[in-house]
Amino acid sequence: MVTEKWYKPLPKFITFEEFAQWKPEGGWYELHDGIIIEMPQPTGTHEDVLGFLALKISVQIERLNLPYFIPKTALVKPPEQESGYSPDILVVNRSNLPNELLWQKQSTVTQSKSIPLVIEVVSTNWRDDYFTKLGQYEAMSIPEYWIIDYAALGGKRFLGDPKQPTVSIYSLVEEEYQVSQFSNDDLIVSPSFPDISLTAKQIFQVG
Repeated sequence: MVTEKWYKPLPKFITFEEFAQWKPEGGWYELHDGIIIEMPQPTGTHEDVLGFLALKISVQIERLNLPYFIPKTALVKPPEQESGYSPDILVVNRSNLPNELLWQKQSTVTQSKSIPLVIEVVSTNWRDDYFTKLGQYEAMSIPEYWIIDYAALGGKRFLGDPKQPTVSIYSLVEEEYQVSQFSNDDLIVSPSFPDISLTAKQIFQVG
């Protein structure tokens, strides 16, 4: 039985089903390998970047008349794992939702056909974005994954030395992610939205 004491991370394994039933409306929580993780409160700049990107992508979805939308609080669950992630931006393909058994009751997607794009805006828990979620999204065959590191918080192995704000776009090629990185005035290249006119600097200067 799930109780209120689980409002803080506990070293106790729980199932995704238990997590989905417990997850409160307030706060921001994820499940990582059976452990509830309370995510840090986003900063104002984080929210500015998030809103800017969501708007830009929504314009492309409408312009191309795609069956996509950006839900507010949906979860991504790797199949056969007790994990559930709440991406900063999750683009969902509405046409595949009839095949998603967890969608109606738990607003959760598990199939790559439902997820054309995931975006994470990096905060202090940057290892989750560059290690955990990168590996899980690749294993799920999610076609495209953006990591927006506007404050250059990630490790030097990802951002170089000296570190600088970077947009890393991981695209699935023969079941493995290949990364393209963008900074300063570089024009973003997105396989999902090839006509998006956006530079890395435009993203970083928001807020």
